[in-house]
Amino acid sequence: MDFHYKDIIPYGRSFDEYLDMFNLSEDDLTRDIVGIGDGPASFNSSMHQRGTPIVSVEPIYRYSETELRQRIQETYDDVIEQARQNQDKFVWTRISSVNELADLRMQAMDAFCQDFESGKQQGRYIDASLPNLPFSDGHFDLVLSAHLLFFYSANRNLAFHLNAIRELLRIGSEVRIFPIVDVNSNPSPFLSPVIDEVKKERIACSVERVPYHFQKTGNEMLRLKLS
Repeated sequence: MDFHYKDIIPYGRSFDEYLDMFNLSEDDLTRDIVGIGDGPASFNSSMHQRGTPIVSVEPIYRYSETELRQRIQETYDDVIEQARQNQDKFVWTRISSVNELADLRMQAMDAFCQDFESGKQQGRYIDASLPNLPFSDGHFDLVLSAHLLFFYSANRNLAFHLNAIRELLRIGSEVRIFPIVDVNSNPSPFLSPVIDEVKKERIACSVERVPYHFQKTGNEMLRLKLS
């Protein structure tokens, strides 16, 4: 069986997962970071608790905490049931079972929800979406994009990926994208065309192994740097 999502769904990852997904060092965490498509992840909340500047961007941030909790509840059972039916697509070491996965995701999303209203008032959660972001050129040191580009290859075409990645490079000097496989752990058909295009634009580009390995084929990120 395959995963089938009509569109992007709210699904929160934890701070520790972000560290490993993007191979983030302590030095990286001191940089001016923006997360694009963070959804209800707890990375922003944890960074704020550390006293580190952080901005997350996501179109669902236009809603209230109550509305977000309702949307999470509406999609949660389906997401977990699809994970249960697709257990063969995952490596069950870091996370040992579907039940543990469900608990981990809900803990991350609850931490996000508790932080959301205050974070939004502080300007840490911004309602915006690719490929048009409300930041000046070179505004950030490091741009992180998790489980959006390449992951939803069935929902977004090549033109969207190219325009989105050009926008990420416009606002930041380094971009890291994880994973580079789609929701069903298949190689994204857009990865090679994207790499070919950005190299033409003299962008340093590399595919790098990361410590995070949950999807069977999903333990690599794409790193892009302005040369």
